[in-house]
Amino acid sequence: MLQVLMPAFVAGILVLSTHVILGRQVLKRGIIFIDLAIAQVAALGTVLVHMSHEMEHMPLANLWMPLCFALAAAGLIAWLEKHMAQELEAMIGCFYVLAAVSAMLILSHDPHGGELLKQVLSGQILWVDWSTLILPAIASILVLALVLWRPQLLSGRAFYLLFALMITLSVELVGVYLVFSSLILPALAINRCKSKWALAWAYLVGAVGYLLGLWLSASYDLPAGAAIVVTLALSALVFRLTYLRLAPYKSMA
Repeated sequence: MLQVLMPAFVAGILVLSTHVILGRQVLKRGIIFIDLAIAQVAALGTVLVHMSHEMEHMPLANLWMPLCFALAAAGLIAWLEKHMAQELEAMIGCFYVLAAVSAMLILSHDPHGGELLKQVLSGQILWVDWSTLILPAIASILVLALVLWRPQLLSGRAFYLLFALMITLSVELVGVYLVFSSLILPALAINRCKSKWALAWAYLVGAVGYLLGLWLSASYDLPAGAAIVVTLALSALVFRLTYLRLAPYKSMA
């Protein structure tokens, strides 16, 4: 069991390593659904690869095709932020819905379409092996190093490029639902936290959520992705309520 759960947990930590930082920026910009939208657009690229027998056999097609879709969506959202800022969140929601229904229409005549949609949305984190983690690990290290070197990139247009890259890799690892949860829930947990350790607390919230979710999945034969989403939400809720309860006492000290 440990041989299955360890790569899955490391995959979760890799996703959290960049998504906690990106999630805080998403909340700051007020574009909450950008992760769902870009993740769903990347998933649409995956669906198209699956439906094209020629493309399916191209080297790394399941990576570069979703990435092209995600980059195109991120570029369009960056343009909309400049020209249609007041309607940006609505536009992002439209991207999500259109990408989702497009995938459903494309797969409507595929007998295995329902299973592929479930895999893309919920992910197959328990099927991750060590070799699958090499590329996401390299990308995460490079992105974290870049953000440490030039943190101002997160507040500029480069944010969308980094976001699209990491979202695409994460969807391949854990699915759309876990990508959204990993971005938003730890960031929400610490949203009112003024401590210098806020980022560390967010990582802890995420790690506890993944650990508990994997344990529940293994112990009670539950879908891993769904279990982790629930435990991430509980972990974030417990931290936020605890912090809000203790914060007045800290301010009085």
